[in-house]
Amino acid sequence: MIVILLGPPGAGKGTQAAAISKSLNVPHVSTGDIFRANLEYQTALGLEAKKYMDQGQLVPDDLVVRLVADRLAKPDALEGALLDGFPRTIVQAQALSDILAAKGKKVDVCLLLEVPDEDLIARLSGRRVCRGCGAGYHALFSPPKVENVCDKCGGEVYQREDDSAQTIKSRLAVYHKQTKPLVEWYQSRGLLKVINGRSDPKTVEAEIAKALA
Repeated sequence: MIVILLGPPGAGKGTQAAAISKSLNVPHVSTGDIFRANLEYQTALGLEAKKYMDQGQLVPDDLVVRLVADRLAKPDALEGALLDGFPRTIVQAQALSDILAAKGKKVDVCLLLEVPDEDLIARLSGRRVCRGCGAGYHALFSPPKVENVCDKCGGEVYQREDDSAQTIKSRLAVYHKQTKPLVEWYQSRGLLKVINGRSDPKTVEAEIAKALA
């Protein structure tokens, strides 16, 4: 089974990806992991991608597609995969369709974890981290016992710049612009399943299970 997982930052994709991968017994394939693995082992594709990354440029669609195609050809992905972070564009979506068709396969479902922006901003802007030991906290859900002081090491608990409300709003704007065409593309093909991501993780997991059944 080939499953695509879409969702904004903070929607809980990481948690749900692990659950989906386990329940379907397919690998969780993320572009980040693919890049890291190819760079670590200095594969030909990895070295080609590194040239663009070193110059601060985006890796071209055709190279991203080749990296993903190479990953999907691995033995553990022959029965299916959960794709996270790919495709990001219509060009990539069409290329994926062509790659799968050549193997007699297809995308079975595209899951969209939907969470309102205001919820995401509250979730992400509340994140805090210890400058000393890296322990994680949340201003609303799991604050340190003493404000701005780490429970574990006594270090300073602070908000990273990436977790500021303004930065999050910018990231969400990019996400919506980038993802809308993909949502429409998979919806037009009857493959899109929208999941309410506002609930607790177990409820969301149960909704996903229904969508995959």
